[in-house]
Parts: sequence; C-alpha cells; structure tokens
Amino acid sequence: MTTPRPPASSSRPPLTPEDARVLLRMLPAEIAPGLSASELDAVEERFGFGFSADHRVFLGAGLPLGSPGWPDWRHGDPDDLAERLARPVEGVLFDVEHNGFWHPSWSPRPSGISEALKVARAESASAPPLVPVYSHRYLPGTPGEWGHPVLSVVQTDIIVYGNDLAAYLRHEFTGRAGGGVSGLMTVDFWGYFVNGGPGIDVTAPTPYAPYAVTPQEAVECFRMLALERLIGRRPSPEQLIEAGLTALLLDVETESLPLLAGLTRSEHERADGLFERVLGELGLVDALPSDDTDLPWEAARWELVRWWSRLIVNGSLAPGAGGDLITYEGWGALSQPRALRPLVDATDASYDWEADRAGTRERLATAIVAEAERLLAGPWPPRD
Repeated sequence: MTTPRPPASSSRPPLTPEDARVLLRMLPAEIAPGLSASELDAVEERFGFGFSADHRVFLGAGLPLGSPGWPDWRHGDPDDLAERLARPVEGVLFDVEHNGFWHPSWSPRPSGISEALKVARAESASAPPLVPVYSHRYLPGTPGEWGHPVLSVVQTDIIVYGNDLAAYLRHEFTGRAGGGVSGLMTVDFWGYFVNGGPGIDVTAPTPYAPYAVTPQEAVECFRMLALERLIGRRPSPEQLIEAGLTALLLDVETESLPLLAGLTRSEHERADGLFERVLGELGLVDALPSDDTDLPWEAARWELVRWWSRLIVNGSLAPGAGGDLITYEGWGALSQPRALRPLVDATDASYDWEADRAGTRERLATAIVAEAERLLAGPWPPRD
C-alpha cells in the first residue's frame, strides 16, 4: 500500500479515521457502518475511478445515508451512481453544445456541433474524474492524494466550496468552515473553471456593479465592504478605489477619500490602508457589529444577506451569483435558517442544465429575484 500524499500545492495534513468520525457525528444523516477496504476497492473497480485518500478514509469511518444527496456506495442503484459520476463531464459537454464553451487546453474546435462534441468527449476522457461527496459537491478522484478542495459543480459553473473535505463538511452542515476558503485549486483541468473559466467563485470579491446615486448609498457601500472584510471576504483594490471614487463624486467628504479614489494601478497595495482610514473618518469603524454569538459574525452576515438581496433586486448583482453568495455566506454560515431556504432552493433550481433545454433559465433567475424581494419586504432579520 502506498503512503498517501498531498497534491503538489497542498500542505494540509491527511484526514485521520478519528477526524472522520468527528465529522460524521455532526452530519444530519443516518450513518451506516463504514466501507471496508475491499468494498472501497470493489466500488473503484466497478466504476473505473479511484477515491482520493481523505475521501476513502471518510467513507471507511462511516457511510452517510438518508438523503438523496448522499451517494450510497454500498447498496445504491448502479445506474444512478454511474450517472452522478458522469455528470461533471456531461455538464461540460452540454455547455459545449448549447453555450459555445471550449476548454483552452483542447485542440481547435471543429465547426460542426457533432464533431466538436466528439473532440470534447475525447479530450475530457483524460481529465481526473470528479467523485460525488454530497449532491453536486465533488472531490477530484486521485488515488493516494489528500487535501483537494471540494468543488460545487453545475455544468461549467464550478466553484471551490471548501478548502478540503473536512472544511467543506463543516461549512455545508454547521456553517463553520474554519479559516475561510482560499480558492486553491489542485487539478489543472478542473482548475481552469475555478481560476479562469465562466463559473462564479463565491470566495472571490463580490461581482456587483456600482449602484450608489446618493451620498447615503455611497457610505452604505463602504459599510458593506467593511462587513465583507469582517467575515473574511476580501474586496479587490479596484472595488475599494471604485467605492472611493463614487463617494467622492457624490460629495462625501473625508480627508483620505481623494487619496483612495486617486490611486493608480501601481499603487493598489495602498488601497486597504486608505480604505481603513476612510472608514475611521466616516465613523464606521466603531459602528460595525461584534462577533458575540455562537454563529460566526451573525449580525454582520444578516446585514450582508440584506445587502446582497438588494443588489439582486436592483440589478447590480446577477441573481445566480447573489444566490450563491447568500447560500454560502448566509444560509450555510447561519446554520441554515428556514427563512432563507426558498431563495437557496431557487438558486439550486436555476443551475439545472435541463432548464436550458426547456428555455426556463430566465424564469428560474426571476424566481431568485422574487425570493430576494420577499425577504426584503419582511422583518429583518427574517423570522424562521
């Protein structure tokens, strides 16, 4: 038996059986006895892939069941398991056929759809397989390796959803990911989608369009960016400078605001420090909420959920991106409050690639907007 090894870009320690048992105890699932080494080997041989080392340790400690989201590697329908294993590549091929996608590592795209699909399928065959962990969350199947990030996979919309298996499970099921998400990607083919492809990365700076038209809205934007930093998100220097420029044009006055607004590209490293100074001059630092409950930055997260909802409604944030943010940083981190579940469900529904075939994706995006409007119309924070 070979010694498990980390991917070249990972320095995290391997998952131990005791670590896995701790993770299993916190899951809202029936936990069946773990798969034996021979059972794991049989699954790998039957379906033609290999579990990563941490995934194998996790399943050896216990097999989560009781929800359609958990793959039943012991008694599950073989056709269903095969379909779930094929889904990531099939999603990529769907976007090749319907949305013009072409991976930059592939040979030139043929002009005809059928030939393009043949080439794409052949090229995808060499990609490391993605193995379902829960629902549409996947781990790269690289035998002997540990520490890969868990990916949320819907067609070519692929994002990092946890630094590793343990961090993912804590975040998805308790709201405590531990240390945030670095976005580190360890498998080149799938890393393209995370690092340079069309997917939405919930760990990246919030992709909203500037919206302030009054001084009050400009100051609100500063407060919201400050709240994002409190919970571990990092606005980009461009966003901080843009917020400063917008506030300056709307006649917000502080000593440091012109300095922030006037930074050039070569001066981006100064943006954080000047942003802090502007916050202090606006009197926002002492008004930021404290982290004084059992949930991490609970008050700050609820304020951000309201802000992201407003951005969705006013068109400054795409519904899918906003829904992803609220799912990841709100619903997940706030222990899955029932009030946010309809919006989370609407977001998940919008990623069904059958919606493209049926021509209903726009309607599903509209459903996210409607749920955001419903939240904003009620008391805040919304009652469960």
